[in-house]
Amino acid sequence: MMEAQKYVWEGAIPLQIHLHESEVTTLPPPLPALILAPRIGYLPLLIPHIKPHFNSSLPPGVDTVWFEYKGLPLKWYIPTGVLFDLLCVEPERPWNLTVHFRGYPGNILIPCEGEDSVKWSFINSLKEASYIINGNCKNVMNMSQPDQVELWHSVFNAGNLEAYLKVSSKLKLGTAGHEYSANLNSGSFVSRRSTGDTDATGQVKTGRVPVRLYVWGVSEDFDDLEDAPQIDSWDKISYINRPVEIHGEEGKCFTLLDAVKSLLPEHFQYKSLTNEESSKEEGEDEQKVPSEEGGENLSEDVESCYPSDNAEVKLVRIQGIEPKLEIPFSWVVHNLMNPEHFLHICVCLKVSQVKIPSDG
Repeated sequence: MMEAQKYVWEGAIPLQIHLHESEVTTLPPPLPALILAPRIGYLPLLIPHIKPHFNSSLPPGVDTVWFEYKGLPLKWYIPTGVLFDLLCVEPERPWNLTVHFRGYPGNILIPCEGEDSVKWSFINSLKEASYIINGNCKNVMNMSQPDQVELWHSVFNAGNLEAYLKVSSKLKLGTAGHEYSANLNSGSFVSRRSTGDTDATGQVKTGRVPVRLYVWGVSEDFDDLEDAPQIDSWDKISYINRPVEIHGEEGKCFTLLDAVKSLLPEHFQYKSLTNEESSKEEGEDEQKVPSEEGGENLSEDVESCYPSDNAEVKLVRIQGIEPKLEIPFSWVVHNLMNPEHFLHICVCLKVSQVKIPSDG
């Protein structure tokens, strides 16, 4: 298990960073900067490494650094690896980005004051994850200053998994590190702490997993990733910030597909397999996609979930991996979660003209 986590932590994306032509003041223009960007890192953390490369070519003024990809300003608080997975459906290597040191697009991006902004965004996400898992964030709020510094440095210096696990284990979040293990045979969670109620065998009957889902809907079908439409606006991305509710059933594996369906109740309808009479009586109701709240009121004999006519999962990508949808969700959570304890999932969904709702 540790080996898979280590691969994630050491994962990096080769970047070729160009200075925007409007900011070039020298001839010839500077060559692009080449850098390996940690997947679990954030683009603003690269600035100290790339600014010296372009410094002599910059116009006078105060730095307001931001990055773009094919004209799309990149949201700095989304991990670099997630941005790459989301925007490069057909991965390009190196990833060609453009850096700006002037003209911050405040109408699209929230302000970023460099490392401090990234650090507090990370800590706030950690608090949010803690609240989802434990029902409170006291463990994060009560972190000692040295532990907080060490935790951040393990991310800032991306790849220091050992240091991260040493500190994060004190948070008792139960979904990563030493306190969490997955039963791959049943696909259920096995945890000593905080992820839900356990039975005598240690299998978790209930649990909440912090998930950030990035969904882009396409109306046209495609077979090859290179034919997928380009994302040229953040309006085309639905950002869904919802926990996955785990309700373990004996002898049944909770899969990645189950998790995706539970996150998108607007696009997947439930159908009972065990009560034909009820199905006939409620035939009209079955044509409707249940709301998120309504999903909790479904009868106990509901066993399966089928996609509605207007939804088809075309692609799921997590940490650069395109896992099979039948994979146990427990393995995904344990091995592919980001250090702030959120699982970031990029999904391409073929839909009709129905708009995918977003949590902001």
